[in-house]
Amino acid sequence: MRRFTAVVPIVAVALLATAACGSGDGDNQAADDGPVTLTVATFGEFGYKELYEEYQKLHPNVKITERITKTEDHHKNLAAHLATNTGAADIEALEEGWIGQFTAQPSKFVDLNELGAGDIKNQWPEWKWNVATSKDGKTIGLGTDVGGMAMCYRTDLFQKAGLPTDRAEVSKLWPTWDAYIETGKKFEAAKVPGAHFFDGPTVMYRSILGQAPVGLYDGDNVVVDSNPEVKKAFDLSALAVTSGLSARAEAWTPAWNAGFAKGTFATLGCPSWMMAYIQTQAKDASGKWDIADVPGGGGNWGGSWLTVPKQSKNQKQAYELAKWLTAPEQQAKVFQKYGNFPSTVTLYEDAVIKDFVNPYFNNAPVGQIFSKSVQTMKAQYLGPKAGDINTQIINGLTRIEQGKQTPDASWQQVLTDVKALL
Repeated sequence: MRRFTAVVPIVAVALLATAACGSGDGDNQAADDGPVTLTVATFGEFGYKELYEEYQKLHPNVKITERITKTEDHHKNLAAHLATNTGAADIEALEEGWIGQFTAQPSKFVDLNELGAGDIKNQWPEWKWNVATSKDGKTIGLGTDVGGMAMCYRTDLFQKAGLPTDRAEVSKLWPTWDAYIETGKKFEAAKVPGAHFFDGPTVMYRSILGQAPVGLYDGDNVVVDSNPEVKKAFDLSALAVTSGLSARAEAWTPAWNAGFAKGTFATLGCPSWMMAYIQTQAKDASGKWDIADVPGGGGNWGGSWLTVPKQSKNQKQAYELAKWLTAPEQQAKVFQKYGNFPSTVTLYEDAVIKDFVNPYFNNAPVGQIFSKSVQTMKAQYLGPKAGDINTQIINGLTRIEQGKQTPDASWQQVLTDVKALL
């Protein structure tokens, strides 16, 4: 789940209206060798800028334009485009929290198996492929990255607080989330100017929930009110807030973005894609961030897929671009430059991944860190309302942080708000 807004590059605007907003099922595709503009709708930092340039050099008749919006807005917009059968891009990215909503309506997307995707199925772990496959066997997306979990921390702020800075020693500080909170209290006691222990409850909640074998759904059933793992993630995040550890920087807001550069929080739950976000928002903080183990060990949060809506008038060309962007070679390039961890299993034992260290993160062996995390993870089932349910839970944590409700009162409202979604 990568949420930040960027300026959309303006490429071939005159062609955008016809290339991105077609209706119908793609009967008017451009000739394979004719000029075509492909629009790609994403969120966050997919790390595709250089890849677009490379692809256009390899395919001179293809022009690519990308439109980027916040994660929630992106998926809401796509739902509206599908409902009205107009406005969708040639390629639409889907995040794990929302993909169940769209695999439930496979008729709105191209079944990529019909374009040959079955021939490359073995590039991905079975669970990654299955998540993007509808109940009737239609595969609507090709996997991009996968989450994996770690904990990013600021060595300079830890040093000021009198805490160890070596990543192995830091990992020993928090074998559990309770120990993480106790470490946070020690950090706050040091009164480091302008800094708090963690950013806010959103990332912490999603990190804890991502470690549970069963999350919001058990099969097709929403179990927010009965699964103790959901309440545990909520309660621990609320406790961290009420203990005064939060920088009160709401995730994916301008204040949060600025906090990376200013050093207003010392730790951050760190799925592999978060590395790209940190490097983008805090370009001058290279060497100040490092990566340790996540409390509780393992887990997964995030990961996305590229889909081709049936509205696209360039379905074949869009599929070829999506296939190329998600190929192991391209996933490796994105990982090395931005940190998004590949979902293609063939790379996990490749030296290009497992031997890679990231100089920005104090030469942390990120290839080893996230390979281990991803290979031991067990994917949760994410139903069609997962994204909206998480939004309601996070809203509840925000109310606690703002002093509007007690944790107990907020949880009761969360249960009411979740029930209203179903």
